[in-house]
Amino acid sequence: MIIANNINKQFGKLKALDNVSVTCNKGECIALIGPNGSGKTTFIKCILGMVVCNSGFITVNGKNILHEWQYRADIGYMPQIGRYPDNMTIGQVLDMMKDIRNKKNTAIDEDLIKKFELDKLLDKRMRTLSGGTRQKVSAALAFLFNPAVLILDEPTAGLDPVAAEILKDKIIAEKANGKLILITSHILSELDDLVTQVIYMQEGKLIFHKSIGDLRADTGQEKLSKAIASVMLKTGNEKNN
Repeated sequence: MIIANNINKQFGKLKALDNVSVTCNKGECIALIGPNGSGKTTFIKCILGMVVCNSGFITVNGKNILHEWQYRADIGYMPQIGRYPDNMTIGQVLDMMKDIRNKKNTAIDEDLIKKFELDKLLDKRMRTLSGGTRQKVSAALAFLFNPAVLILDEPTAGLDPVAAEILKDKIIAEKANGKLILITSHILSELDDLVTQVIYMQEGKLIFHKSIGDLRADTGQEKLSKAIASVMLKTGNEKNN
């Protein structure tokens, strides 16, 4: 569904992405993991068309995204920090996005709006919301238009335990429905029950892309956090030798 082929991106002297190639298929929930500065955010922005790579190309459903901007309509994006007009209410933000997307033939998915009880807060202005409630709005918007691809950047950050479980259940359900889901998170324990594959990046390079089963077998660790720690330790040792 998404193929990145030899992606390179440089900002001045900084090589943010160094010849990255991955294939991401529908029905997978893929964790995009790496230390700060590894290139994760730049890679996501390339997929979204917010950053244009210097070389290489990305296709979504077989079409080069440079020539097919409409592909974005099939992506639901949840940023790490959602920024919305302060004076607008939750209801106005939701209505605005519906008007902008204008997908009249697409079933609207308001499941998270109801489960987060945002429907009871529609008159609340965005400037009055806690960080957790803003996250709920961002999550609801990401899923609202029933997209084929979901890109979730630190989705549970700021959510209370109940809301985090609601979101995780939603992610599992959408994966079962054949959606492709890309998740970045520093809280790796949140991903154990969710992900089927792991992409690990470091210093702009793709270190590996493998199934969670293969990663556990290779490292002998069941928990994702310990498996990644094992990989980082091994990579650090190899670099120093």
